[in-house]
Amino acid sequence: MRVIRAWGAALLALGAAAGPAAADASPSPSQDGSPAPTRAGTSFRTATEIEQGQQATASGSTGDYLYWSFPADTGQRPTVRARVKLPDTHAAQTWQIDVYDGLRRRQACQYGAQTRTAAADASSVELACVLRTVRAWSEPWANDPLPGTYYIRLTAVGVGTADLGLPVGAEVRADSKDIGGSAAVDGSLAEPLVPGIASESEEEQEDAAVLAGLEPKDGWTSGWWSDRWVWTAVGGILAALAGVGGYALTRGTGRPSRVPPGA
Repeated sequence: MRVIRAWGAALLALGAAAGPAAADASPSPSQDGSPAPTRAGTSFRTATEIEQGQQATASGSTGDYLYWSFPADTGQRPTVRARVKLPDTHAAQTWQIDVYDGLRRRQACQYGAQTRTAAADASSVELACVLRTVRAWSEPWANDPLPGTYYIRLTAVGVGTADLGLPVGAEVRADSKDIGGSAAVDGSLAEPLVPGIASESEEEQEDAAVLAGLEPKDGWTSGWWSDRWVWTAVGGILAALAGVGGYALTRGTGRPSRVPPGA
């Protein structure tokens, strides 16, 4: 009975430990009350910064390159969505959304409609790109997503001459799902891949802050805590209980009553 009670206490402790971890794993977009951006940049250097969970809008022309940037930290799996409002009259158009990391390496989408063709009578087109999970560290030759600034580029490809310059409206939003300990790796970057973060002087860093002024709500490497710690602790507790239970089952009931004490 004591062993059964010990197992019950362990299960209750497991539920209490896993509960907060599950709550922390749910995505919570950072909202500070600031108005959402209403414009887009025209290059990597002029990309408009947006926070995760914030929907940005912009007006442009067919054929323009529209750029935004957002921060993504270790353990997050970013999802970028875009919606383009097309003019009343237009030919069939193909729109594409690309995502680049802090080194301006194009990141492949796990799934999602990264490129779509809108028919001539379509009023809008929607795009989506789900990236791979951001890793804390990677080999130099690999193309794994790493913590830092990510760039969104939205544009129409193969546009006919008659449609060039037609006004369009764009809506862009970036969100992330916290994957947790299943994506944890050994090692970490010395600094996130943010433009200007490696500047030596404070003056250089202040100038570079214009390029990348946003960071995750809890700061970089905020994902150091994950459910990997919980399950490691739980595994140790279960192993100890298994040892206690095995000993209780194999030790027997002591000396038989028919055997004299001096034997």
